[in-house]
Amino acid sequence: MVAVGTMVWLSSELMFFAALFAFYFTIRGHESALWAERTSMLNVPFASANTLVLVISSVWCQLGVWEAEKGRPGRPAGASLFKVKQWGMREWYVLTYIFGAIFIAGQVYEYANLASEGVTLSSDAYGSVFYLATGFHGLHVTGGLIAFLLIIGRTFTTRRYSHAQATGAVVTSYYWHFVDVVWIALFAIIYLLK
Repeated sequence: MVAVGTMVWLSSELMFFAALFAFYFTIRGHESALWAERTSMLNVPFASANTLVLVISSVWCQLGVWEAEKGRPGRPAGASLFKVKQWGMREWYVLTYIFGAIFIAGQVYEYANLASEGVTLSSDAYGSVFYLATGFHGLHVTGGLIAFLLIIGRTFTTRRYSHAQATGAVVTSYYWHFVDVVWIALFAIIYLLK
């Protein structure tokens, strides 16, 4: 039931982002000269690298899911952290968390650069749409990071790793993969579509 509920909730989130895409294209259609000027300010190579960080985090997340499904919350006691083949869900989710945090730091860095060039939330229509779309996505990534901390924390507080905890890890991965796919669409529309 948790997995089905998560999928229904993600469907509503999909509608939310669809509205942001519609907002973006509507304003872009009315302000094409402004779009040509503002998109030239975007640092596409940096955004591409930041996107790669998020995509790789989804790979780490999926590796963690596979370990959770095997009932392996963490590496065996006494096993070296450097023996990656012995990692459990916890280690993969910590790595996912680190990459997600790097992605958010990259967004903050990009916002600071754009703000220094005069592109702010209130500067013009482009700034409003850019910051709304990417900012709401950033809030969703931050929510995912909090969920990872809760899932990782639960592995330390339970005596036995049960199917319920594994289900929590799996539905968190659904959310993370969703956030990743939404970013790929945002990246393609905002950074690549001229």
